[in-house]
Amino acid sequence: MIEVKNIKKSFQDGDSMRQVLFGINAKFYDGKTNLIIGQSGSGKTVLVKNIVGLFQPDEGEILYDGRDITKMDKKQLKELRKEIGMLFQGSALFDSETVMGNVMFPLKMFSSMTPEEQMERAQFCIDRVNLTGSENKFPSELSGGMQKRAAIARAIALNPKYLFCDEPNSGLDPKTSIVIDELLSDITHEYGITTIINTHDMNSVMGIGENIIFVNKGHLGWNGTKEEIYDQDNDDLNNFVYATDLFRDVRKYRLVHGYTRTIPEHK
Repeated sequence: MIEVKNIKKSFQDGDSMRQVLFGINAKFYDGKTNLIIGQSGSGKTVLVKNIVGLFQPDEGEILYDGRDITKMDKKQLKELRKEIGMLFQGSALFDSETVMGNVMFPLKMFSSMTPEEQMERAQFCIDRVNLTGSENKFPSELSGGMQKRAAIARAIALNPKYLFCDEPNSGLDPKTSIVIDELLSDITHEYGITTIINTHDMNSVMGIGENIIFVNKGHLGWNGTKEEIYDQDNDDLNNFVYATDLFRDVRKYRLVHGYTRTIPEHK
């Protein structure tokens, strides 16, 4: 489990400091898809960068199974990062490497495996994301969905305890997005990974969201499950959830059929 306690973060803005995070507290659970949602500029990306150690918070603690990343030295950080997998928004595959080469890259960099063991592990990960037969293809030869699957294979190559995903469905069609969501969910449950997904895609939230963190203007705006998210007396959350036509239709359906809480129109 990853736990953040009273995280605050500010940045220099001209002659003054601009505070972005205001004492956020949240828990991210093992074996669950933990989704961070919020509007652009809400602070969710800054929160994730603090959690993975790219930013140092001004105050607070970030605990990886009780280990505070904010107090780690370089050697300790390097060891922790061996336990972390990253799935970037644009897949970030190496254009000059094949699928096999991309997946083997973290194994070459951070493991003590022999070349034969590296290839065996990479092949296992490639098979797990249903890319068998694409080992020798380059990223330019893959569809967007296949590139995402290759990136997921690379992210899990070191068998991480913690997996961070930044907008994993960005640029994908709805059908492919569902495939990627289900793959991330399956891998999370199968290996007991603490998966944290930074997203604004409500289809992902309602499809695989188990523990949902809503960040609003740098504050923890709400925390709960996808089953609870519809019936909240929280204007900011509801305006985010019901921002699209699809979910506004859901709002109308729920009100017509007698749900008692008033959900405001999207502003």
